[in-house]
Amino acid sequence: MAAASDYLEPKILDHVLGKGARNLTSPPNLYVALFTGSSASAEVEAGTLTSEVSDANYARQSITFGTATSSGASNTNLITFAAAAADIGTIRHMAIMDGDTEGSNNVLFHGAITNPKEIFQDDSFQIPIGSITITLA
Repeated sequence: MAAASDYLEPKILDHVLGKGARNLTSPPNLYVALFTGSSASAEVEAGTLTSEVSDANYARQSITFGTATSSGASNTNLITFAAAAADIGTIRHMAIMDGDTEGSNNVLFHGAITNPKEIFQDDSFQIPIGSITITLA
């Protein structure tokens, strides 16, 4: 993933530097959201989420991570999105969210998809184990 969100960055800094709310807690569940817009990185950073996939069969998918090392932390589960009910467009970005539906959660990390994929009706999108790595640099 390319970046921590504007929402998450000050929380991490305050926690590590002993300022502000020092009770940063892990969200109980994490989810992957997919985005089609060519400028999705900027919108996701801002938390507007206007180009999140919109399809009758689309739902954010649960993601789990292994213990972090100096190289980061990678997903430990295979992530499979349901087959599309209609043509969706090209999946260009993804985000790690702390909620499973738009409007009641926050972007934590986000980044561009290395190999964008066009999704047509009946196609699904899959993310293999170890394909998402979160790092702080």
